[in-house]
Amino acid sequence: MSDSSSGSSWLERLGKVFSDEPESREDLLEVIKDAQSHGVIDSDAQLMIEGVLNVSEARVRDIMIPRMQIEVVDVSEPLEVILEQMLETSHSRYPVIDGKQGGIVGVLLAKDVFRAVVKGQLTSKEQLVAIYREPTFVPESKRLNMLLHDFKSSRNHMALVVDEYGELAGLVTIEDVIEQIVGDIADEHDEDEDKLIQKHVGGGFMVQAIADLDEFNDFFKVELPLEKSETIGGLIALELGHIPVEGEEVVLCGLQFKVVKATERRAEVLQVKPVEADAEAQ
Repeated sequence: MSDSSSGSSWLERLGKVFSDEPESREDLLEVIKDAQSHGVIDSDAQLMIEGVLNVSEARVRDIMIPRMQIEVVDVSEPLEVILEQMLETSHSRYPVIDGKQGGIVGVLLAKDVFRAVVKGQLTSKEQLVAIYREPTFVPESKRLNMLLHDFKSSRNHMALVVDEYGELAGLVTIEDVIEQIVGDIADEHDEDEDKLIQKHVGGGFMVQAIADLDEFNDFFKVELPLEKSETIGGLIALELGHIPVEGEEVVLCGLQFKVVKATERRAEVLQVKPVEADAEAQ
């Protein structure tokens, strides 16, 4: 098939997207992939468009911070202990629990606490209670696109996630949702390992190719050979036998690796998913 006929075929498919509804979400994703492969959009744009589609399908439970990982303030603790905890952890928002009575009683914003301390208006527990913000609760099953709409309309940036029994299941922020579209938003408090492996609503994880192979093994509970390379990107290059190209895939230790971003010199971002049982059987 000539280049012109191939281009015409692709343009016809792209035109169909804008002139008629795609027959399925898979068809739309295929056209987006074709657009990237033909240089109409770059890989970053492709990931963002796919992220938008994934956000419309994913639920809060897919990206929330689990209850056990939430940094909370216990109002039953002395004021000095609470302030020291906030100083050490350096988060912007804290769910407040009553360790004696149980349950969420409010949300503390670090900026509110800082303002009160500077003004000399925070010397007692009663003054701390006075600056609580009203908590926002959302169900685990809420779609991310609806949550993003709620965040925008309410100007609230955090919600507490409850399960079907009304118990606290986790926490979700507007940053968590936006990261599913634009990728990881790093700040000065992020740890390196948190930025290198990120859960993705499209399935599996987005892994930076520079991720340490030993840490990768620990995270995914696999035993990829450490003697071949120090990074996961280096190992994938060795397995492929050349510099990875965007779109290439390889399976190792029950995990499927797909190169989603690469330069002329190296891979930069990999999508990692467990190999489905049907695929392994083939």
